[in-house]
Amino acid sequence: MKIITGFHAIEEKLKSLEKNSKATLFYSKPGPRVKKIISFAQSLSESKKVFIECRQVENHDLEKLVSTLPELAQDHRGIVLQLSGNQKEESNQIEFSDLKIYLNSKLKTKTENQKSVIMILDSITDPHNVGAIIRSCDQFGADLVILPARRGANTDSEIIARSSAGASSWVPYMIVPNLTRVIELLKEEGYWIYGADAGGENLNEFSSKSADKVAIVMGSEGSGMSRIVRENCDKILSIPTCGKLDSLNVSVAAGILLYRISQ
Repeated sequence: MKIITGFHAIEEKLKSLEKNSKATLFYSKPGPRVKKIISFAQSLSESKKVFIECRQVENHDLEKLVSTLPELAQDHRGIVLQLSGNQKEESNQIEFSDLKIYLNSKLKTKTENQKSVIMILDSITDPHNVGAIIRSCDQFGADLVILPARRGANTDSEIIARSSAGASSWVPYMIVPNLTRVIELLKEEGYWIYGADAGGENLNEFSSKSADKVAIVMGSEGSGMSRIVRENCDKILSIPTCGKLDSLNVSVAAGILLYRISQ
């Protein structure tokens, strides 16, 4: 069973349910926001042929449902979505072995002026930052988010879902054991790899017009990209700032780079 909390995360997961999926929506006191979600779930049951049971329970029942979640995801706000055991929970996860097929299928959907943009997260351990980056990837049309199997926040899916406002239900992602290997494969497929670092080329002086396939690498806020990942980047870019602090939050920086490079 998979438990999801957070208004936006629940709504987006409901939208992404496949035909014949089964889920249960538990709620306590139905305030206006909860009532809206219940009504939405009921309309989905009728239009998409999914089976969503809406069940009113006591607040302590909700507390019990979320007790095994990370602490930051236990704030249920009076409503919890439970996916059934046979529900395909990771329908937007791409396997590494399918990467070439997936990329080719995405390229076929692009117009002449559209770029293929991939986001690579190197050792970003804060799930809130990962969630915020995924939300930006959704808004700016990134094709894929790539996360490392180790030294990353890919296991905190409940917090990521909430921080992404539900975008994690839609943005395709891949978890890989070796970022260097996937970067090499992307280069073989014609992608330019741009890393983000304070000492790189000024973003204002950079032009990506000639590159229609781009991967952006974001490193951790503390230590940046790992040495070997940095060495495999085609170019290092920096965002010019004028504040007292020496850097932007990584999720803010990712959003700026996504917007700039996707143009």
